[in-house]
Amino acid sequence: MYGIPKDLNLDVMVGSECTQVRVGQFDIQFSFGEIDFNVQSKISLCKHGTEIGVWEEGTWPDDAFYKIMNVPVESVQIQNSKIIVISLEKGISIHLSDDSEQFETMKITIRGEDPWII
Repeated sequence: MYGIPKDLNLDVMVGSECTQVRVGQFDIQFSFGEIDFNVQSKISLCKHGTEIGVWEEGTWPDDAFYKIMNVPVESVQIQNSKIIVISLEKGISIHLSDDSEQFETMKITIRGEDPWII
């Protein structure tokens, strides 16, 4: 809805790992070190550029979401105002998208800061 702000800095994630994925009826949550994600929009997982898993509101995540656990983050890139790509070791990437013009699609909380509502 609001777009991904240019000044959102997620570099503190580099080197951290996700140890838990939490699924709600309309959202999915996960953390990488000091950063918590609460996402209500589509998430795609890719391995070496090929989609291996998807989560969408109201569905259970694909088994591929186990592959993001305990794998260190290599980099985080805000591609544009609609897409964040989290690149992990082993060629895995997580693609988060702000895909709604009407509703908030995610909340990103960096420990010690106010949350970013996107």
